[in-house]
Amino acid sequence: MSPDASAHGPLVRFDDPAFVHPSALIHGKVRLRRRSSVWPNVVMRAENYEVDVGESSNIQDFVMIHVGVQSGTIVGEHCSIAHRAILHGCTLGPNTLVGIAAVLMDGVEIGANSIVGAGALVIENTKVPPNSVLVGTPAKVIKTRNNWVRNRFNAWLYAINAEAYGAGEHRRWDGETFLVEAAEKMKALTAEFEALKAAGDPIADDA
Repeated sequence: MSPDASAHGPLVRFDDPAFVHPSALIHGKVRLRRRSSVWPNVVMRAENYEVDVGESSNIQDFVMIHVGVQSGTIVGEHCSIAHRAILHGCTLGPNTLVGIAAVLMDGVEIGANSIVGAGALVIENTKVPPNSVLVGTPAKVIKTRNNWVRNRFNAWLYAINAEAYGAGEHRRWDGETFLVEAAEKMKALTAEFEALKAAGDPIADDA
């Protein structure tokens, strides 16, 4: 059963998310798109502007998402926001992974297929090109690498886990059958990426 947005407020919109934990606090104008998931003790507030979480993206335990002084917070599709991260008035392109306890401040823009390392501090108005890996305090780009496959895989892990949690199953990632399934998914994603590259899709650019 799809979670009920009305319990969180009149401007909260759920477009069939896979799972929203009952402990999540969601206030103001917030939109969760299809197959997205929100995990225990997440806080999302949007007193002005908007928080928008893209399709198949996951907001993990204890994440804080708030709007900025001059902008909302936009999370693209197939993104993973890891435990205890803070997003504050920033924009993430699709297929982005934000590591544990990373902080992204007002006006930050992260390009598609990027990774923000654990504990990184991305200072105000930083613009990061697609296919970046950035770490540190303040965060800096240390390499250019298209992370489409690994970030899509991570988002898929959470999407299927969210669907399982919604059905009351808390051991979705356990057992040999899952390991085979995961290996097949990685193989399929790799093939999909190569097909995108062969077709000239810019999402598969190497730089």
